[in-house]
Amino acid sequence: MSNLTSTRSRIGLIVPSTNTTAEPDFNMVAPESVSIHSQRMWLDSSALSAEGMNAMNADVENAAKYLKTSKVDYVVYACTTGSFYLGPGHDEELIQSITDQSGVAATATAYAAAEALNSIGAKNISVASPYNEWQNNQLRNYYEGMGFNVINVESEAVSSDHGAQGHCDLTPESILNFAPTICSAEADVLFCACTAWRSMEVVAELERITKKTVITSNQATVWKAFKTLGIHEVRKGYGSLLDNL
Repeated sequence: MSNLTSTRSRIGLIVPSTNTTAEPDFNMVAPESVSIHSQRMWLDSSALSAEGMNAMNADVENAAKYLKTSKVDYVVYACTTGSFYLGPGHDEELIQSITDQSGVAATATAYAAAEALNSIGAKNISVASPYNEWQNNQLRNYYEGMGFNVINVESEAVSSDHGAQGHCDLTPESILNFAPTICSAEADVLFCACTAWRSMEVVAELERITKKTVITSNQATVWKAFKTLGIHEVRKGYGSLLDNL
């Protein structure tokens, strides 16, 4: 019996209320020495627009306050669209707001993904997503504003009847069939965007098929959180980014 009295590293997740993917993804790779604790922000499943994101982000400060009472060591804002839709600069304001309210360091997914892309020297990126046109346009604007050359952004179709929850319902198999088909030969990396999209489960197979490094929203967010906390023990098989942590 080992380390029974040791204190776990606690990571707080702030997630949209519709998201049922981020928490399982974190738990899939976290060692026993790490525990994950989440607080949800209200998101109308059909409100994938600036207005919907504004309404959801009005919950961010309260979410951070709630997580502070759990004495978490780090806070993650686990929503890609919610952290890129207003462009570079807004992400840093969001992170600072979370830090101010929680009392600990924080990150946001869009920013963490940019850091992950920079860490591997990526410049030219192909992006696969489950997003609508507005989200894809805002994603392109953000990452180009962060200094990347976005070659293309392509979406796996999601029924508008299911809105944000529809992203969670797309299977890893469907992502595996879709994402490699849009990866440009000129791309340095394939980025699978969206914390509600189950791409992390197939990231290793995507790397095998595309022969490129593949970054996913949740994988990059895990990477940033673990790297900041000095956690190097991670379950292998979820892409080269985490395997080389």
